[in-house]
Amino acid sequence: MTRVATNNTPSETSLLERIRLFLELIKFEHTIFALPFAYLGMVLAADGLPTFHQFFWVTVAMAAARTLAFAINRLADRRFDATNPRTARRPSVTGAISTQLMIAFAVGSLLLLALAAALLSPLALILFPGALVFLIGYSYTKRFTRYCHWVLGFTDGLAALGGWIAVRGSIFTPDDLPAWLLMFAVTFWISGFDLIYACQDVEHDRHEKLFSYPSRRSIAAALFVAKANHLLMILTLVVLGLTFPLGWPFWLALVIVAGLLAYENSLVKPDDLSKINVAFFNMNSYIALTLFAGTFIALLI
Repeated sequence: MTRVATNNTPSETSLLERIRLFLELIKFEHTIFALPFAYLGMVLAADGLPTFHQFFWVTVAMAAARTLAFAINRLADRRFDATNPRTARRPSVTGAISTQLMIAFAVGSLLLLALAAALLSPLALILFPGALVFLIGYSYTKRFTRYCHWVLGFTDGLAALGGWIAVRGSIFTPDDLPAWLLMFAVTFWISGFDLIYACQDVEHDRHEKLFSYPSRRSIAAALFVAKANHLLMILTLVVLGLTFPLGWPFWLALVIVAGLLAYENSLVKPDDLSKINVAFFNMNSYIALTLFAGTFIALLI
């Protein structure tokens, strides 16, 4: 009797499913929020097109950094996610994704990020440990400070600095001012919409004694501060456009971005948080892509 060979399709499918669940858990597709700003830092530093080497390894670094940060975040927040109705069904809470798998992704991302930093520039490698402090540490700031939203914003803002460093290999000279302006613009932008996003967890955060700004102050106060942050983002980008300087496509993009930010903030009200997901996911993708496209075209022409 001939024995029929079997294959490993079920186990392979199970592994692929776990990887898919992990990528869904960390919202990998939302890398689009920060990636255009890393590219902005890169094209501003190059005053146009960077090399393929720079483009490739900046992309790898960004994907690795975000995967590392979110893997640590999901591990750190499992206890809180389990008590929050909005997050209680996350695979990290239900056990659909094991702790071992999340740690493996975190370690792999850490090594890949270190490799990318080493291949991009000596300064990127020197500053790598400092970046890790924020990538790993920001997940814990909600436990002790209401300013955790700005720590997250600054952490994402480091993407712009990283893109600039990848090309220029410097960050501390007067010529590096555009990189800092871009970094602060991203800080204000991300902290602004994180303030909006945190409004939906006010009751949970108060119950768990977490330090989100909305839970420590109020939803109305958080939405007001979010608007102020987004105004600061636009003003910082105005300074960037004047000091670089950049041409009309940048200014057109900035007007569109200002309109999108105004619309985003209008979607959420203290007594109506039903449109938070539209404000958070849709608008911010449009903002990042619009600003990158306008700036890149301005540099090319």
